Parts: sequence; structure tokens; C-alpha cells
Amino acid sequence: MSDTAASLKETVGRYGVWSVGLRSEDPARRGEIEEAAAELESLGYGIAWLGGSSAPGNAAPLLAATSRLAVGTSIQSIWQHDAETSAADFAELEAAHPGRFVLGLGVSHAKLAEQYRRPYSAMVGYLDELDRAGVPTERRVLAALGPRMLELSRDRAAGAIPYLVTPEHTARAREILGEAPLLAPEFKVVLESDPARAREVARAYLVMYLALPNYTDNFLRLGFTEDDLLDGGSDRLVDAVFAWGDDTRIRARVEEFHAAGADHVALQVVTGSSDRDALPRQEWRRLASLLA
Repeated sequence: MSDTAASLKETVGRYGVWSVGLRSEDPARRGEIEEAAAELESLGYGIAWLGGSSAPGNAAPLLAATSRLAVGTSIQSIWQHDAETSAADFAELEAAHPGRFVLGLGVSHAKLAEQYRRPYSAMVGYLDELDRAGVPTERRVLAALGPRMLELSRDRAAGAIPYLVTPEHTARAREILGEAPLLAPEFKVVLESDPARAREVARAYLVMYLALPNYTDNFLRLGFTEDDLLDGGSDRLVDAVFAWGDDTRIRARVEEFHAAGADHVALQVVTGSSDRDALPRQEWRRLASLLA
């Protein structure tokens, strides 16, 4: 393993949190976000992944409020932020907070980006521009699902941050990446022991992703069927992409990813709240305790 790869793995640690709410641009929420970031650091999480379409600017408040916590975009859409600006923003964060910002990049989805075209070639071109601007390979990761993008994560980035995947996908991704690159899948957690209620919460959240072919195609590659994708997802699918249950069960589900080859797991708490930007701080505390 290279020193740079080992250093990134040490920086992010075994667990981080993934949250849309942490990337809010509402000035009124800055204090809340800074306070939450400081608590995440004190709880022992290695990194805060800024969900949704985030950018380096969203990371600045969290980095300023902490001294060790890493912050990453998960993801920055290459269609919404040009490479030249991204490189300049990266350099500014790196100067202020050396070694603590990770640029997570992705191609988003055809339904969400009007410019969407030839996503693999577009990502290659974007990485070429970052190279010319001096953004180091070891500080950028890709939201990779399929084999070609995983190979690109291995060859042109520090690793992969796959979203909405299973331990089986993690095992396949590790085979493609090899040992050195970072493999940091996102995994959703519902802190609910009742099966019916847990699946209800999970299914209500999953349904929006089942309209996006990048995810459904990946599920089919993993052996799920078209029937598994109906009505918000079958129990089989829901149970594969969400952890729920008591502390022991949730801990075991998370550890399945490490056993399959993950270096790090980005944990997204799903509460059933209609406010996606709400910060589930009580749940983050419970997760930190059960994973300690």
C-alpha cells in the first residue's frame, strides 16, 4: 500500500457520517452545522461526507469548526461545478486546513443533469483538468458503481465512494480496486427494531432512488430482479441496503462491509422525518456508541 493511500485511510478512519443537512448553504444554519461538526469529531467519526450535490465551499464551515475531522463531498457533480473552479476551491481549503478535505466527484444522473452525456468520458476529461490544475490524485475519490468507473477510481483517484450498495458490491469493488485504494461505501441505517416500521421508513426513502437507472442497473447486476424494484423495493432489497434492528444487529450489518473489503463505511441515518436537512444528532451519538 502506498504511503498516500495509507494516509487517506488513516484520516477517514473506519466510520464517518453521510448527511445532506451538513451541506446547507442557509446562513441561519451555520452555527448548528458547526456545532454538529464539532460533536462528530468528539464522537470519534473520521469524516463528515456532505451529501447531495455538494462543493468545497460547503466544507469550509465544518473544517473551521474542527481540528481533526476530515470533510468530503459526496458528491460534487461534475456537471454543476467546473474543474477550474473546483481546483481553485480545493487549493483554498488545502491552504487553510491541510490534508483534511477530500474531493468526492460523481457524474450524477441523466434525470438530474441536463448536460448529462457520455459520463465516463466526461469524468476522464474532468480528471485531466484537475491534474493540470494540481489537485492531487490522493485527495480525490469517485462515486463509482460499475466496473469502468471503479477502474477509473483505482487509476486516476484515491479510491471509490459507492452509494446505495451492498456488501456483495463491496467485495466486487475490492477485487477491481486492489488493496491500496480507499473503498468507502455509503450505508443507510434506520435505528428502529420493529421490522414493519423499519421497512416502512426505509422504503419511503428508497423509492426516489428506484427511479434512477444508475442504481437500478447496479441492483440488477448484483442479482436482484425487476420485481425487487417495485413498490419502493422488496423486503429483500430493503434489508440489503439498510441496516435496522437492535444495536447488535446493526453493528453486525455494518461490519459486513468491512468483512467484504471496505476500509471505511459512510453511515447515513434515515429517520423518517420529512425534513431531509434535519441533523440526526441523537442518532449519531447512538451509532458512535454501538460502534465503539
